[in-house]
Amino acid sequence: SRRYFIGEDIEWADTVLSATLLAWVLMSFVLQAFKIPSSSMEKTLLIGDHLFVNKFLYGLRVPFSGKRVIPFKAVSRGDVVVFRFPVDDPRELHCGSMQYGKDFIKRVVAVPGDKVQVIGGRVFIDDKPLADEPYAQWTAQYREPESVRAKELAKERYQDLWQNHKLDMELHDIMKDHFGPVVVPPKSYFVMGDNRDASCDSRYWGPVEERYIKGKAWFMYWPPSRMQGVR
Repeated sequence: SRRYFIGEDIEWADTVLSATLLAWVLMSFVLQAFKIPSSSMEKTLLIGDHLFVNKFLYGLRVPFSGKRVIPFKAVSRGDVVVFRFPVDDPRELHCGSMQYGKDFIKRVVAVPGDKVQVIGGRVFIDDKPLADEPYAQWTAQYREPESVRAKELAKERYQDLWQNHKLDMELHDIMKDHFGPVVVPPKSYFVMGDNRDASCDSRYWGPVEERYIKGKAWFMYWPPSRMQGVR
């Protein structure tokens, strides 16, 4: 009867609506699918790897704000995180082009209050070499010398340029092997790609403020041969 078909249509529409709502909740608050776009995280993550990002581990994000509630853990050194590129001006050029609004993936190397320096391509935290980096690789045949222009900058000026995402505008592409020292500001993180000689990261465009972080890289699901957790 007509009433039967109307009832079936309503039930079908309700199922579709419920599924759509559930998918929206999952993608907004729980998981995000992410595809690796570049070689900056090799060999940990390869171009074309597909993974899920855990969006609730660091806390549920309050819509239309940068605030998080009910965090299960803090962002820690060694975490691989996905974040929106940390600038709010779409006209800014970083890494040779406009990065505004793009999602990036890098590893947290330093947390708020850490003093960070790169000497000859190696990372130092609070004046001590960050020795335990089994994930990192260096592919360049030689180390670039420290920039004379960087040496001329006063420490306060260097910190201010870096903290405000202006250092690469001042020094251009010369911070790969010699950088800092800087101190990571509150609610911010210093991130780098595991493929150190092929990563445009916090050495160039500054810290990642907490409000830009979307979540922690969690599980690779494609290709099947690489299905595993992200570490």
